[in-house]
Amino acid sequence: MTVEKMDPVEVFAAGEKGRGLRVTKEMSAGDVVFAEASFAAVVFDSLSLQVCHSCFRRQANPHRCAQCKFAYYCDRTCQRAAWDEHKQECSAIKKIGKAPNENVRLVARILWRIQKDTGLVSDAQLTTLDLLEDHLSKMSPEDLKELKVDVQHFYNYWPKKSKPVGEDYVSHLFGVINCNGFTLSDQRGLQAVGVGLFPNLCLVNHDCWPNCTVILNPGNQTALDASFHSKRRIELRALGKISEGEELTVSYVDFLNVSKDRQRLLKQQYYFDCKCEHCTSGIKDDLMTAVRDTDGHKPSADVVKAVTDFSLQALVKIEEARTKGNFHEVVKICRESLEKQDPVFGGTNLHLLRVLSTASEVLSFLQQFTEAAGYAQRMVDGYTKLYHPNNAQLGMAIMRAGVTHWHAGLIEAAHGLICSAYAILIITHGAHHPITKDLEVKQLPLQFYSSRAPQVNKVKLTEI
Repeated sequence: MTVEKMDPVEVFAAGEKGRGLRVTKEMSAGDVVFAEASFAAVVFDSLSLQVCHSCFRRQANPHRCAQCKFAYYCDRTCQRAAWDEHKQECSAIKKIGKAPNENVRLVARILWRIQKDTGLVSDAQLTTLDLLEDHLSKMSPEDLKELKVDVQHFYNYWPKKSKPVGEDYVSHLFGVINCNGFTLSDQRGLQAVGVGLFPNLCLVNHDCWPNCTVILNPGNQTALDASFHSKRRIELRALGKISEGEELTVSYVDFLNVSKDRQRLLKQQYYFDCKCEHCTSGIKDDLMTAVRDTDGHKPSADVVKAVTDFSLQALVKIEEARTKGNFHEVVKICRESLEKQDPVFGGTNLHLLRVLSTASEVLSFLQQFTEAAGYAQRMVDGYTKLYHPNNAQLGMAIMRAGVTHWHAGLIEAAHGLICSAYAILIITHGAHHPITKDLEVKQLPLQFYSSRAPQVNKVKLTEI
């Protein structure tokens, strides 16, 4: 039965999944099913000095709030746009002398918004925060202990002059953001920079092979006339044809995990057992664990286990070296891993793909583009056989591979990859997103340029 309606979507009872959203008219690939501004959002603690607290764009020299000395903005235009959301936060941070963690800041922003606008901020909002699941009863003792610490920090932060809020409701909101918070990326879609709450998006259920994707549109604060400014918002975009009455789904986790691992992650973070077709049937699990088949001969189970164990240990060492900034050590471990993996694993094996991804990224950073391009192409070949053809992560991976090939002087291959990436990202991100606009420039007929790779300065890993 339909509970509430907002064209072209409506809320419906989705069986054991609870409530869900479905479309009231047919949608095509790339259509924006709905857009939604955040109810509240905050920048991650670790990036608070580098990311605009209004539009979530990364900035080299952001403008700091002179009062709280915590919030940073692109410029005064962004600062003015954010003031209504920041002013109470600004006063609270000044009073206690420092900003609390991102979860506490987000709950406080949610409550200030509720007290200002009530829990329903527009006619298009399909649910209130009171009705969203918090899953407190399903949390582990350790998670509940952490939540109680956050609740205490919240009360230390919440101004005495603000309207008192009961501990049960504060705990409910911490539970809601734990399982419903949406990670926000920077303007290039390359790094998670914050978290926000979007009530309508919370109603979209999970499927490991979804029919929609979610992207952040950072909005536009650059126009001189403020009437042309637009707020940051998420856009739910159709990945293909969606029939009238069909349920809308997104994926809560990366598909590149075997079904049992995706189910474990979903249970741990979102407290439900995934029963989608790809999980129940183990679709593509065989590809993700593929071993090399040479003229009908496959490596023994003992050999596969030994190389798998080696790969797991190597991935830990790679991450440790990467965290320390020892990128030459990362490359050394990757090469050693590939030497052992290549005779044993098939081209779509996840352990192999993770090493190829890291190797291509780090080698690009070190400007060893020819070797990086080879690994990037193998990675793309594997991803293409695993991901949904219009998966945003696939599009981003192909785009990065195209850039790597360009720097390696492989111009024709680079052009083909960038065109392939554009065909995906025009669906997942739309024509006006900064990423697709950048790709439009890169789609110029590169074959007419010199095949000599341009000299470039070293770039950050997140920009590759």
